[in-house]
Amino acid sequence: MKKPNILQYFAYQQLPPQLQVVSKPFGELANKMVEELPENEESHMALRKLLESKDCAVRAMAYKS
Repeated sequence: MKKPNILQYFAYQQLPPQLQVVSKPFGELANKMVEELPENEESHMALRKLLESKDCAVRAMAYKS
């Protein structure tokens, strides 16, 4: 699959260290998916769902009660 624009949202270097730890595995998986999956609607949906999961995980780590 060619590099989709959604990959920009998986960048983690700009995050504080405690959030990088959570975000990095999602970014690595997203890049692996782009390398290995064929380009079609399902692979694009998989990346969107992964991004949604990453956002939830980062927010969970940043949560202040």
